[in-house]
Amino acid sequence: MYEMLFAFVNAVVPLAQEGAAAAEPAIPASAAAALAVGLAALGAGYAERGIGSAAIGAIAEDESLFGTGLIMTVLPETLVILALVVVFIVG
Repeated sequence: MYEMLFAFVNAVVPLAQEGAAAAEPAIPASAAAALAVGLAALGAGYAERGIGSAAIGAIAEDESLFGTGLIMTVLPETLVILALVVVFIVG
């Protein structure tokens, strides 16, 4: 996971430096919006990795925790929805 983030940063930093030198954005606005939603989805997926397994373990021990486990599992997805809303409002 960390190797992928380092590779992403190493790929984006030169683009940002080129954009700063040319006095125009390094990437178009639509690509930046897509990048924002993609990174939000990546973070939500990474968060759900641990939450989902913990929720399944809790539900296996006590079935009355199904509602709580479901809400905790769905909660990171709201970040992606909020990112989409921001993209539609700004873009």
